[in-house]
Amino acid sequence: MAAWAARYGGALRAYFCKRAPSADPDDLVQEVFLRLHSRSERETVDNPERYIFKIASSVLVDRHRHDLARGLGLHDALDADFQLADELSPERTLIGRQEHARAISALKALPPRARAAFTLHRFEHMTYAAIAQRMGISINGVKHLIARALERLNEQVGQP
Repeated sequence: MAAWAARYGGALRAYFCKRAPSADPDDLVQEVFLRLHSRSERETVDNPERYIFKIASSVLVDRHRHDLARGLGLHDALDADFQLADELSPERTLIGRQEHARAISALKALPPRARAAFTLHRFEHMTYAAIAQRMGISINGVKHLIARALERLNEQVGQP
């Protein structure tokens, strides 16, 4: 194993630098040899170079899948001196309470059927079909009620 690490370690680093420049090639090389160590006890290897680079390819695919699953490309790194844009202050708390009260009063001001459909959908997480069945109306009727509720809420709360 040590002989293979000495012989193929540099080539593996170069392989990973070309194919995954943003990744840490040393970590990927280490992963290759960890997999190789766990497999080498069970298998005999006729062509070690081909076998090692096949494992390296598998490591790259697994890393790519892991990054996709975690949405890695969608994240921005935080700086050490990162500050929140809006600190929680008494003024911000008061504004939040006023906006909440305005939203609640706007919700209470909705026509009863629109309020019921909106509440069932947004707060009880019911589907349009379930709401339609409960209210005894069509799915299009539910869509219309929720759309009307959203329009009125936007007008009263002042959100675009």
